Amino acid sequence: MLQPPHQPLQVAAVPSQRVVTREDGAGPWHAEAVCRRDEAGLFFAPSKEPTAARLSREEAAKQVCARCPVMAQCQEHALMQPEPYGVWGGLTAAERRVVLARRRRRDIELNAASQTERIAAAG
Repeated sequence: MLQPPHQPLQVAAVPSQRVVTREDGAGPWHAEAVCRRDEAGLFFAPSKEPTAARLSREEAAKQVCARCPVMAQCQEHALMQPEPYGVWGGLTAAERRVVLARRRRRDIELNAASQTERIAAAG
């Protein structure tokens, strides 16, 4: 898992024994992540990756995520950061942008409805 530039990343030299830590103590969920035991390259695209290869790699990464006990925490972390690259919590960067856009629209709609209710109650 990539960390934002201000969060140093430590990855073991052997991909099958990948260890990811953050200096800010991102929380205990990452210690339980299944991806810690998988190849880091599965979750992040190499430069100039062909589309078919990217889709295949992302699908394989999502299969790893699907069996992860902390998938929801990982996904929420990626949405709250927001993580701009890679597969996190079973979502690609593009899919996370869609989720965030939907959340923003929902929040706007909820705020508008709440304001309408307050105006109606006051009036």
